[in-house]
Amino acid sequence: MRDGSEAEYTEYVTARIPVLRRLAYVLTGDGHRADDLVQQTITTLYVKWHRAQHADNLDAYVRTMLVRTYVDERRLAWARVRLFRETPEPPPVQAGGVEDRHVLRQALHRVPRRQRAVLVLRFFYDLSVEEVAAMLGCSTGTVKSQTSRGLATLRRLLGERAFADFSAMG
Repeated sequence: MRDGSEAEYTEYVTARIPVLRRLAYVLTGDGHRADDLVQQTITTLYVKWHRAQHADNLDAYVRTMLVRTYVDERRLAWARVRLFRETPEPPPVQAGGVEDRHVLRQALHRVPRRQRAVLVLRFFYDLSVEEVAAMLGCSTGTVKSQTSRGLATLRRLLGERAFADFSAMG
């Protein structure tokens, strides 16, 4: 890179890493995998920086890169290799509603990847059906059906009463 592009890239990535990591963590449910996903995304961004910096909405462009990398990750052979059955250290403890968040994260982790991505983008990031469809490169009908199926899976995993309790919280 030249003409200050590398400095712009570094400044952008430094400012956006916390947001990208939060999205990656919500998608993966694992801090280490989230870090790997963010690293892979910002590495790809570095390679495509000249094109990416001219995007109408750079944040949406990078978020799309991260989500697509996540959805496509299972296709790669190395993604099936796990060194540990469970994370070696316990997740950080958060005050207030810890049990509810843990139960919801566990259930969300059991939802199929594409449905999980749609649910996170629609409800955690409050994106429209059209925005999610553009991000995932699919039709709005696919987003709607994946949302419906993902919510049905969560209802089944959490039980109708628990699901209603979680809905009322958000």
